[in-house]
Amino acid sequence: MHRKTVRLAALAASAIVLAGCSAAEAEPATSDSGAPEAAAEATTITLYTSEPQEKIDEIISAFNEQRPEITVEVFRAGTGDLTARIESERVAGEVQADVLLAADAPTFEGYAADGLLAELDVADVDALDPAVLDAEDYYVGTRIIPTVIAYNTDMVDSPPTSWQELTDPSYANQLVMPNPDVSGAAAFNAAVWLDDQQLGEEWMTALAANEPVIVDSNGPTSQAIASGAQPVGVVVDYLVRDLAAAGSPIAVSYPEEGVPFVSQPAGIFSSSDDVEASQAFIDFLVSAEGQAIAVEQAYLPVRGDVGTPEGAPEMSDIALLNPDLEVIAETKADAVATFNALFQ
Repeated sequence: MHRKTVRLAALAASAIVLAGCSAAEAEPATSDSGAPEAAAEATTITLYTSEPQEKIDEIISAFNEQRPEITVEVFRAGTGDLTARIESERVAGEVQADVLLAADAPTFEGYAADGLLAELDVADVDALDPAVLDAEDYYVGTRIIPTVIAYNTDMVDSPPTSWQELTDPSYANQLVMPNPDVSGAAAFNAAVWLDDQQLGEEWMTALAANEPVIVDSNGPTSQAIASGAQPVGVVVDYLVRDLAAAGSPIAVSYPEEGVPFVSQPAGIFSSSDDVEASQAFIDFLVSAEGQAIAVEQAYLPVRGDVGTPEGAPEMSDIALLNPDLEVIAETKADAVATFNALFQ
């Protein structure tokens, strides 16, 4: 991957010349000992992410306050489009990104098994929830994103409190869900539901009998619920908090059987030519400052010292489904095929 690197000191000198000053007038920066300090080398890393543009822009802006010499170029797309792009680039030679921030742990398990990821050395790792750590250090989760039941508060007086309730005939033609061919979280959920003894294919078949509307991703799903087009749906929880904070009549119900969740992992591609800068960006994502931003953006955090979003329950009050990730990785493609056969 071609990258342009320059010295910040040279950039500063150029700015002085443009201002009409002589470069000879500029004095080198010195350390506390009086010795000249080496200027940090400017570099650029490329990030592939499914994160909403406004949110990733905010994260990068805060990161650059600490590391202004690292430019983060972003290619943003849905998880399905990202994985297709990564596969195309891999087949063509090598992945053209440094960092991936998207999808779910099984997706990263597959990339690690294929040799596409570099090992991480995450800073302050003891502060993180063990559930988001990869035992082999190829990726780290950056937030807890449960899939929940959401409902329109103007249309639903008694919201469902379990996944089983959604199979009741009273919800026929009332539901909306994201498409697992587009949404990585939805694909992950399909595998988790089919693997869960409380649910499984029998539950999914009964749910399909109610003929939910299937839309491309979680964004349109949440919008359909908020608008009342479909009064109840299955969606990631942070989008519900975003819409509720903006005044939409939408709220969350956390099913009593437990909720599947993705941790939106981050990892570094083994083809990266700037692992150090890429690692610095990932360290920021899971740092106290980075996680405080995640909470402000309505995400549940991966560390316990930054609180939770306004209106969100404490992590201890949420039942999380924790399946065997190796099983989910092995069965996800078949689970998506089963979902498509039942719902389309």
